[in-house]
Amino acid sequence: MTVTYTNRVADARLGTFSQLLLRWKGSIYKLLYCEFFIFITFYFSISLTYRLILNASQRLMFEKLALYCDKYAELIPVSFVLGFYVTLVVSRWWGQYESIPWPDRIMNLVSSNVDGQDEYGRLLRRTLMRYSNLCSVLILRSVSTAVYKRFPSTEHIVRAGLMTPEEHKKFESLNSPHNKFWIPCVWFSNLAVKARNEGRIRDSVLLQGILNELNTLRSQCGRLYGYDWISIPLVYTQVVTVAVYSFFLACLIGRQFLDPVKEYPGHELDLFVPVFTLLQFFFYAGWLKIHISTYCSRSHMAPTLPFLTPSLLLVGRGNVTEICFSILVMGH
Repeated sequence: MTVTYTNRVADARLGTFSQLLLRWKGSIYKLLYCEFFIFITFYFSISLTYRLILNASQRLMFEKLALYCDKYAELIPVSFVLGFYVTLVVSRWWGQYESIPWPDRIMNLVSSNVDGQDEYGRLLRRTLMRYSNLCSVLILRSVSTAVYKRFPSTEHIVRAGLMTPEEHKKFESLNSPHNKFWIPCVWFSNLAVKARNEGRIRDSVLLQGILNELNTLRSQCGRLYGYDWISIPLVYTQVVTVAVYSFFLACLIGRQFLDPVKEYPGHELDLFVPVFTLLQFFFYAGWLKIHISTYCSRSHMAPTLPFLTPSLLLVGRGNVTEICFSILVMGH
């Protein structure tokens, strides 16, 4: 979950970053506490069994097994596999954020290049923006569960004012097994050409600029659709998951504190609590949970996308009608 915290560290006072470590919302503690307690429970259960239940011969067999697991568990390249995979997942997540179709640029072009202060001119600008916003909403509801809950069907889009009943009929009449988010782009292009022929757009250069920006928005929507459609190969996820879980399964036995009287290498002290093993679990399992929460969840952009939906409506509708052609008095 994406949590904004930059305002908390803006002044960089003493203890500011320590306060961030204690935050619960959006933290690694919230993601990892269940697995962490499960690991601790299994570890101390095995430790108490070794100390209190096993007899001498069984302890000897367990100690040999613990030394074996501790020696060969390090052969699993957990750091390399996790580092490579988390880098891939986070870069993919950031690429999705950069592909979010914001309406501001195309709104500026429509507002400044589509002339007419009469009712038809305002309707023309609003319709163009409505089509671009409709394209964005159609793709956002297909990649985010949060936006899908806001618009579970195209009828909800009609009720929100992004599509007229007549447009809805035409939209539904096109039978396609694929996402039809591109249809409003076709409507936008046809209406923009009509506005150019009517003289509402002064020349073809301005029309080309508007259509180029529409194509940019269409490309952003296409990238979002591609990110949702084409997943990271399953074998990558399987390798990382098996590597992490097998490593810590081996650690449950291999990192046990053995009887210091027997002078096994590395077991001179019996601390009972494996501090550095728990820290290692916190780091490695935390990396894996970052992958799960960032990539596997379809609602990982949920804090951003529901905010964007009303932004589409407000920017698209208001700016091309209310402040269009408004010029303030220039000051000295």
